[in-house]
Amino acid sequence: MTVQERFTADRLARIFPQERTDAFFEALFGGAEEGAYDIHLVPDDHADVNAEEELRFYFELRQRPGHCLVCSLTYGLPQVFERHPVIDVKGLVTELARLADWDADDVWWRLGTTESLSAALHRIPLIILRHKAK
Repeated sequence: MTVQERFTADRLARIFPQERTDAFFEALFGGAEEGAYDIHLVPDDHADVNAEEELRFYFELRQRPGHCLVCSLTYGLPQVFERHPVIDVKGLVTELARLADWDADDVWWRLGTTESLSAALHRIPLIILRHKAK
């Protein structure tokens, strides 16, 4: 099974549902309606990597109508996402590793720096590396 077949948009939406965005803003601001963007987990379809050793995804931050994504200070989010229990990157990585048929104890992960693709779309890279014991 290819990476695209394993990590379909539908499957990723089940792993990281829209309700997580709302819960994230509820925890931060006391109300989901205060959030300026929706968070989506998407695969990096253009990554030139060995899928047996590395997987790449993005947390896409898509501006909500009537809100300002640029005003949301998204550049500090990787550090927030790393520790926030609603985002639960560690649990998410465990689930993604399972889908790749990897042992979750043998993976390392990191979040990259926020990338601004447009005023209405930012993204945070999620890189998962498979560590094989020698």
